[in-house]
Amino acid sequence: MKRRGCVQWWAVIAFATGVPVFTGCSSFFPPISGGSSGGGGSTSNLVYVANQTANSIGGFAIGTGTLTAVKNAPLAVSYTPLSMVVTPSNSLLYVGAATGIFVYFINSDGSLTTPSTGSQPAAVSAPSLAVSPDGQWLIALDGTTQQLDIFKISASTGGLTSVNAPTTYSPSSGTWQPTVVRVSPDGTLIFAALGTAGDVVFTFNTSTGVAATSHTLATGDAATGDYGLAVNASTTYLYIARSGSKGGVSVFSVGTGGALNSVTGSPFAAGAGTYSVTLDKSGTYVYTANRTDGTISGYTIVPGTTTAALSLTPLSGSPYTSGAGVQSIGVDSTGKYLLAAAVNGAPDLTMYSFDIAVPGKLDPATSVATGVDPAGAFALALTH
Repeated sequence: MKRRGCVQWWAVIAFATGVPVFTGCSSFFPPISGGSSGGGGSTSNLVYVANQTANSIGGFAIGTGTLTAVKNAPLAVSYTPLSMVVTPSNSLLYVGAATGIFVYFINSDGSLTTPSTGSQPAAVSAPSLAVSPDGQWLIALDGTTQQLDIFKISASTGGLTSVNAPTTYSPSSGTWQPTVVRVSPDGTLIFAALGTAGDVVFTFNTSTGVAATSHTLATGDAATGDYGLAVNASTTYLYIARSGSKGGVSVFSVGTGGALNSVTGSPFAAGAGTYSVTLDKSGTYVYTANRTDGTISGYTIVPGTTTAALSLTPLSGSPYTSGAGVQSIGVDSTGKYLLAAAVNGAPDLTMYSFDIAVPGKLDPATSVATGVDPAGAFALALTH
């Protein structure tokens, strides 16, 4: 249970071993001294997978059409991983669980090392994590309380410090199901998807780590939920993976302070159970993971004469076959491959290349098991 205020807060130092160490209220996040610190970060092209069923973390080096397991992967953990994020420096991997947030150093060969020192927040349920573009702040979408938990990152140790009180919010309607949090590429806005409760937009100050509720967005239907988010490079459009009776890809232009305005024709039709969304590196194409039918939908982004006139045109061959329950997708650091994790496997992780002759079209490149099956490949994180 989460408690606020100096008198009530108690901290848990939760390493990957899962052994809690309790500290007093006077230092919610204890100072870090001695012990090991992180390496220089990996320059490799890597993908990590949270295996929910197997309680492990899969790790793979991305080659030319290949996925090769990194040393010591899959890494067994004593908790159930739900979310993960890699810092911009590629030096730290944070993994969120219902019981806390865990940190690992990413070594030059892609293997993961548990720090011998570093602190984690107490009792933070973290169904989704994001890191600010400057690498200074870790944002956790809280799974038990309607709030954002924001922490200052120690680049050398991976330790987290709570600088400000959590940022609370109130959804406009629907059933609250916190699913995804994303920070805009310019670092000024935070977006959170909350299932049928819609979405919340926050303004964000990267100097102070202070976030403030700015706008809420309703799905407009009790049987429709928002579960995935992507923001384009110029922070002018928000793409939402929307499931249910009014499902598909919802596209909104982003105005001052994060005000959202739907584009004409939105939502655009996708497969069943649209759950995750990502853009390619050029910002020309958008892809969604359709969890219910195990497919990936792809679209060309067609700019309009006005911001409201932007539209999506389905790509050739879309939707593309993927694993059962595919629900987490992302593009690798080179921009050459799209990775897709499927919670029900068959296969766990699929890698697609972008077709040479038909721009944007996905071609299966390879697939792998991410752990001892059933692994339950729930979420993925890629290096930058």
